[in-house]
Amino acid sequence: MKKLIILLIIVFPVTLFAQEEEKEEKPDGWAKAGNISLLFSQAAFNEEWTGGGTSNYAINLVGSYDFNYKKGKLLWDNRIMADFGITKTRDQEFTRKTNDRLELNSILGKQIKESKWYYSYFLNFRTQFAPGYEFGEDEDGNEIRTETTKLFSPAYLQTGPGFLWKDSDNLKVNISPATARLIFVSNDFTDVGNDPVAIMAFNDAGGYFGVEANETTRFELGASLNAYAKFSPIENVTLENILNLYSNYLEDPQNVDIDYTLNLIMKVNKYITANATLQAIYDDNAVKGFQIREALGVGVTYGF
Repeated sequence: MKKLIILLIIVFPVTLFAQEEEKEEKPDGWAKAGNISLLFSQAAFNEEWTGGGTSNYAINLVGSYDFNYKKGKLLWDNRIMADFGITKTRDQEFTRKTNDRLELNSILGKQIKESKWYYSYFLNFRTQFAPGYEFGEDEDGNEIRTETTKLFSPAYLQTGPGFLWKDSDNLKVNISPATARLIFVSNDFTDVGNDPVAIMAFNDAGGYFGVEANETTRFELGASLNAYAKFSPIENVTLENILNLYSNYLEDPQNVDIDYTLNLIMKVNKYITANATLQAIYDDNAVKGFQIREALGVGVTYGF
């Protein structure tokens, strides 16, 4: 019940605020658009400063590119998203990541009669750019870090047939009742040797993102729902909702994986924007609980 309530709280803003736009029929052919934003924040204190504080900086680079094709009743929508951010404080030995994502979404659809429904086939791939670490201290109190993730470890590939409901480029839902998902990892994180006790302990702990000992892939078959809603409640303010749900038929189908992102973009002028992001992830193969990420910054944005 608790998970159901949380799910409704997440889905509710998508359905409540999504607004239907007046649309003109788009011509056949390619439609391309993208934007890139650089967000920066910094604080500095000299040794004489008595009010408390630690010098720090944070940089976040966010980009997306859409390239969509339409011909008659056929459509092919594609989007690439790339985010990367770091932060560093004076008292820390290492920089920390604040954001790291590389994602490709592609969906092919054939319109059903004259409705807003399409037969569809989708593909989603996501991973990260740079290694991720757990931080701690050694016996002498020096900061140390242990690598826990890296490029393509993990990486997720989802694909399958389904049905797409598309009102516009800014409001659409794809449902796939037969989605294959592959999880790829490096054997650097799953190699535990041939000791049966170590293998059993590793697998009983859930493996590495669900991948078992001495393996590099995990196959799942389930159902997925992907929803996208983007609208402007007031002038120069845009809200973007992205919701991904997945249930694995082969293991614990009641544990629905959730990935919800809310992006708030406030336009100051042609190049300056303020961006706020809230992301909530539930994936019991990774963590037994919700992962929450929040980011806020002002920076330079360029559209193309």
